[in-house]
Amino acid sequence: MNGLIIIVIAAVALIAAYLIYGRYLANKWGIDPKAKTPAYEMEDGVDYVPADTNVVFGHQFASIAGAGPINGPIQAAIFGWVPVLLWVLLGGIFFGAVQDFASMYASVKNKGRSIGYIIERYIGKLGKRLFLLFTWLFSILVVAAFADIVAGTFNGFDAQGQVEANGAVAMTSILFIIFAVALGFFLKYSKFNKAVNTIVAIALLVLSIVIGVNAPIYFSRDFWLLFVFAYVIIACVTPVWALLQPRDYLNSYLLLAMMLAAFVGIIIYNPSMNLPTFTAFKIESGNTVSYLFPSLFVTIACGAVSGFHSLVASGTASKQIKNEKSMLPVSFGAMLLESFLAVIALICVGFAATSSGLPEGTPPQIFASAISTFLTKVGIPENISFTLITLSVSAFALTSLDSVARIGRLAFQEFFTDDSVAPEKQSSVNKILTNKYFATILTLILCFLLAKVGYSSIWPLFGSANQLLSALALIACAVFLKRTHRKGFMLWGPMVVMLGVTFTALVLKIIDLVGTFSAGVQAGNVLQLVFAVLLLILGVIVAAEGIRKLLSKDDTSDDNNAPETAAV
Repeated sequence: MNGLIIIVIAAVALIAAYLIYGRYLANKWGIDPKAKTPAYEMEDGVDYVPADTNVVFGHQFASIAGAGPINGPIQAAIFGWVPVLLWVLLGGIFFGAVQDFASMYASVKNKGRSIGYIIERYIGKLGKRLFLLFTWLFSILVVAAFADIVAGTFNGFDAQGQVEANGAVAMTSILFIIFAVALGFFLKYSKFNKAVNTIVAIALLVLSIVIGVNAPIYFSRDFWLLFVFAYVIIACVTPVWALLQPRDYLNSYLLLAMMLAAFVGIIIYNPSMNLPTFTAFKIESGNTVSYLFPSLFVTIACGAVSGFHSLVASGTASKQIKNEKSMLPVSFGAMLLESFLAVIALICVGFAATSSGLPEGTPPQIFASAISTFLTKVGIPENISFTLITLSVSAFALTSLDSVARIGRLAFQEFFTDDSVAPEKQSSVNKILTNKYFATILTLILCFLLAKVGYSSIWPLFGSANQLLSALALIACAVFLKRTHRKGFMLWGPMVVMLGVTFTALVLKIIDLVGTFSAGVQAGNVLQLVFAVLLLILGVIVAAEGIRKLLSKDDTSDDNNAPETAAV
């Protein structure tokens, strides 16, 4: 098998899934093109901001992709390329895309509220509070892992001296942020059409790349880690129109261009797959033992299904949807595109593998090196394409950072918010805890401490928590569909599978972390153990509450969310 055949199979399967299964779900649940969406109904200029479909799609795709669909499949390739490909395609279509669409759909039908609100309304207040705490802890894991990845791609030095590609990536990324703010004001206050806005965005994108490549800057990883957290603090409290929307809009063009270049490179180069089709159910590496179940699923993570997506879909993107018809491409479509990226990552590691196993280097390095090799066939110098691909990977992770930090901040605030008490009558302590600046700084301090452990140590715990979050989101959406007389059977299978995968993975991770204490107690491992135990306990309680509601014969319905009949 070669890369050309694999990518063609993947493209056909994912396109067919969107046209057939995606539209089936939309018709089954009901889409009302004439309904007033929360973006208009609740418009506040900060979180609820109507945006064109392409802008929201850019935000959703750039936020959910992150480094997951690149890191996950490359790390999971130790089991062989066939298990990875099967899970990316089947998981992406029947698990991930369904979860993302259901989460956004339930949110839009409930005034753009988060999955936490959906749990409160349809499952109960206890479930909501525990879910918010779970979300907060999970957000800390994501920010810590992705911040470490971004700081690594910005790091201007290695053992040999300056790294020009990383310096260029760092400079370009800074310009992205500056130009994004300028673009945000332009999009908000100008009256130009989509074509003009697109031309301006692409021009700024190209300008930042040209300047970045020709004027690289060099600082250490520790400096960049501090810079990343300083940026996230600002981005976390800035109105979405001023930074989040335009920055994701800019990045989406870069990311799509990267994927198109990778696709063309694979078609022309037709790389061989040097990975075995399947290695073993049990893999031993030093003191680490990995089993196909559940390791394959939690390692691939975002490339197939990710609970984080439900937070983005219901936490930010749903508040920007102009028309209900946009939900299918923005949620279902973005997830399938992410699965396609995961397939590209698999082909890259398959090509770069040797007879001794996976290639040396971090997943982003493996990915960028393989793509830049493919693109030499079309006459693009390897050093230039390597820099641009590295930039794209860094943009993925950086884009996810401020989105998930904002979600974590909102979850923390919502946890301490008492809706039964008027804001002006809240206690002084409660006012501090619900203050967005306090919530942001506290959250990011914990993220910074955990980031010191390094992404490779955090990733298994992140993957387990991520998949468990997906199971909880599926439960919440299944209860919502039941209570509003919509068909939800397509969520039951994925829900059961993900519960089995994640509870097994968390228990194994806890056992592994306890085992590390025999060699000495380390602060990073202690923090991970605390997180793992809390996530497991919270997950079990929330899942039990949700399943009890799902299986109950309570016929209480919500007529305000009765399904609409509409063609898509």
